Amino acid sequence: MSATPQRHRRTRRLVLTALAATAGAGAMVATALPAGAASGGGPAAKSRTVDVQMLSFNDFHGTLEPPQGSSGTVTERQADGTTKAIPAGGVEYLATSLREARKGHEYSVTAAAGDMIGGSPMLSGLFHDEPTIEAMNKLGLNVSSVGNHEFDEGKTELRRMAYGGCHPVEGCYENGKDFNGAEFQYLAANVTDAKTKRPLMSPTFIWKKGDVKIGFIGVTLEGTPDIVTAEGVKGLKFGDEVETINKYAAELNKQGVKSIVALIHEGGLPANGAYNYDCDAPGAGAGISGAIVDIAKNVDAKVDALVTGHTHQAYACTIPDPAGNPRTVTSAASIGRLYTDTTLKYDRQTKDIVRTKVTSPKPVNKLVGREQAKAADMTALIRRWNELAAPVANRPQGFIAADIPGRGSPEYEKPLGDLIADAQLEALAPADKGGAQLALMNPGGIRSDLAYKASGDEGDGVVTYGESFTVQPFTNMMNVVDLTGAQLITALQQQVSGPVNGASPKILQVSKGFTYTLDTTKAGADRIVVDSVRLNGAAIDPARTYRVAMNEFLAGGGDGFTVLKEHKNKLVGASDLDCFNAYLTNNSSQGAPIAPPAANRITVVK
Repeated sequence: MSATPQRHRRTRRLVLTALAATAGAGAMVATALPAGAASGGGPAAKSRTVDVQMLSFNDFHGTLEPPQGSSGTVTERQADGTTKAIPAGGVEYLATSLREARKGHEYSVTAAAGDMIGGSPMLSGLFHDEPTIEAMNKLGLNVSSVGNHEFDEGKTELRRMAYGGCHPVEGCYENGKDFNGAEFQYLAANVTDAKTKRPLMSPTFIWKKGDVKIGFIGVTLEGTPDIVTAEGVKGLKFGDEVETINKYAAELNKQGVKSIVALIHEGGLPANGAYNYDCDAPGAGAGISGAIVDIAKNVDAKVDALVTGHTHQAYACTIPDPAGNPRTVTSAASIGRLYTDTTLKYDRQTKDIVRTKVTSPKPVNKLVGREQAKAADMTALIRRWNELAAPVANRPQGFIAADIPGRGSPEYEKPLGDLIADAQLEALAPADKGGAQLALMNPGGIRSDLAYKASGDEGDGVVTYGESFTVQPFTNMMNVVDLTGAQLITALQQQVSGPVNGASPKILQVSKGFTYTLDTTKAGADRIVVDSVRLNGAAIDPARTYRVAMNEFLAGGGDGFTVLKEHKNKLVGASDLDCFNAYLTNNSSQGAPIAPPAANRITVVK
């Protein structure tokens, strides 16, 4: 989802020193010839239709190793209506799952809906996500749209990911080995150069096998500039998703490509969080809301299926296209915990996908479980990069007494969010560091949980640099700024209102001493109970000036917090990661580890 990009060269150099990347409405028919029905010419003739298997996933975020804590599980709905949390994910298991799924399928294509990289754990993020691109090549990814996180390090770095070349500052990471870039096709149909108006990258990709051709169109959400630092999207324009897809669907038709899939890095919110929830009950698309619903209803009927992402949710729905015909809309949660298996029935005569009144078989989200065998080549890849990262990654930073939920917490206020905000306040409260009185942290910048169980041989409860990096991988510089009390209250209201956060609130994590009430029974900005906003027990004075610490992404108005751009008297401090590690070191020991914060600063009325 949203988060914060901009990595800084100073930090990278220090790390390297320590160490020494369709013509009709989907050929709608009431009945269709079965896959084995010959079109004439005797028993040896090709069948009229052929089943094409499409395997898809989204929002991988460089998560090569199995994710820890609650963020490394998926919720499975049981036959009796109860739910169960099942550990899932890890590229060793994802590769095995996809390879097993392909067996017996002559026609199989693998596609993704963006955010393959960015916001990545240390194993990938430390090396500018080269390890993830290498892994995606090995597991057979054919095509992916870009997502907002593909722009974390800017367009030049994105091109390097796609086309290869060693890092312009840090060079090549392995002696005698160049980085060759993606073997899959990255698509960015709605991203253009602001000056030349030309697409930043290829808008479409045509997958071919024998006489079967399927066209792919890839777009990221139009609102990408709202959730990426300005530097990351400098000089780029992001177009409307529907208009762009419809434009290129028509172009593919002109090229004779009638079977089309849209890869869209924008998504929806299912009514139930279980990956096997039927979001078509009680009717087509009835159990899903969010931006993708309107997109799906307006994307041209020439497009036969929509693979989506961004919201990190799991769903496999059928939403009617503009002609009123059913069309699949899918998303496979995030970080490699699921993949979607979709059958596209290709008609060799019309060159289109056969879409009947009832989609059959329906697409299915499948678990990437950890009970299966690991893919040996992925194990070797992880081992190789871990050896390069080890001198920095294994360095202890502090100690915790139990799991501290962050990304995996479903609550508005997250224990790890409180811990991070406290770390920022402590680092920037001294007068010579900015004199901060409170700190605000964007929830999307918290990329993982802190797990008590050891990830290596460091011992349970030990937080390593690699684990803290995984929580805060962007290395954003901290800012301390002047904001009035009125601006602070407006920022709180922008959490739950406006074009960016009105439908899907982004609740800021706050430092100790800052408290307020969030009334979810109300609508929009009224959900913030203004009279309840207090700092160290005293009501916030709208006319008074406060010193507030936040990362540069928030200070630039990211995630829809436009009022935060109106700050004054900015002082730039240490990076968010440096603040976090310093807090862990200064406030914990093996005998006195940090306990999970109570997460009681925001009172939620439901």
